[in-house]
Amino acid sequence: MAIASEEVQIGAASIRMQCAGDGDIPVLFLHGAGGVAAWTPFFDSLAEGRQLLVPDHPGFGSSGDAEHLRDISDYAMFYLDLLDALDLHDVHIVGHSLGGWIAAEMAIRNESRVRSWSLIAPAGIRLRGQPMADIFIWSPEEATRNLFHDQTFADRMLAQEPTPEQIDVMLRNRLAFAKLAWEPRGFNPSLAKWLHRVSRPTTIIWGRDDQLLSVDYAALWSEHVPHATVELLDECGHLPLVEKSAITAEHIGRHIDDHSSEVLS
Repeated sequence: MAIASEEVQIGAASIRMQCAGDGDIPVLFLHGAGGVAAWTPFFDSLAEGRQLLVPDHPGFGSSGDAEHLRDISDYAMFYLDLLDALDLHDVHIVGHSLGGWIAAEMAIRNESRVRSWSLIAPAGIRLRGQPMADIFIWSPEEATRNLFHDQTFADRMLAQEPTPEQIDVMLRNRLAFAKLAWEPRGFNPSLAKWLHRVSRPTTIIWGRDDQLLSVDYAALWSEHVPHATVELLDECGHLPLVEKSAITAEHIGRHIDDHSSEVLS
């Protein structure tokens, strides 16, 4: 599949965005704290018959710095501006972890250009007694191993010696994530009370063995987001798009197809 990369200027921020697919259905993928390390089969599946857009968040990956974007609310407004600037309509937004949090913050503000939401283990709200695991104190090996149920995925990742450039990107992503999620740790105390505003079809996907955000969070999100559906994946950690790539892509693809032509109010 042909993958194009372009620089997109939105206000004072310049971001890198990868694009693939030649369909008429726009899909925007918002990545998690680790950024977009590589183009994966998951992206190929999402791009099949659709127009897939995969940006690096401002301050992450190959995108420029954005000191004026100080919190998740700012990032949500940035991506709403991006939808306006690209004049995208009926967009299906897929967000993983940090990206799912950004997507939810977008949803409570303005859904006029959005057709559906797919949230994969989103951060952003807090379950009493079960806070997000403190990823900031995990060593690099602990973080890699704790993100997966199947340790063969972690073994393969740990066996790869990162280049100096990759190390720089990992450190950059970590600093950018810390800016957004350090305090409060991984959630917005005001988000949950506004999730009733989400009106577009929403699906929530969670690995039953998630060690970063407990699978119990899936039920909490479904309580707060009206009419949300939930898909729980057995033997899967915090990265369903890697560990259970095919079934995750199939579920999201079906959600997108089911809601691509219906009339929305």
